[in-house]
Amino acid sequence: MADITDIKSIMYTEKSISQQESGIIVIQTSPKVTKNQLKRIFSDYFGFLPLRINSLNQQGKTKRFRGINGNRNNFKKFYVKVPEGAKIESLKV
Repeated sequence: MADITDIKSIMYTEKSISQQESGIIVIQTSPKVTKNQLKRIFSDYFGFLPLRINSLNQQGKTKRFRGINGNRNNFKKFYVKVPEGAKIESLKV
């Protein structure tokens, strides 16, 4: 069962900021969250149902630090279309 703690962050990149103008926000979550669980999180915590949800599994990059290979964490990205006039915390969409 997923809850609000599974949402790691709202992503603010150049692409995601341009998508916010059309009402789409990009959310980074843990890899175990599903679309139905994310819908339930939005209805319980934010008080609205998203119009559309698309998901993307992002594999962690392999990076080298001081000669030691390491991997960044895997995560899941959700592209969430929110209704007109809906708010998420201090973010207006």
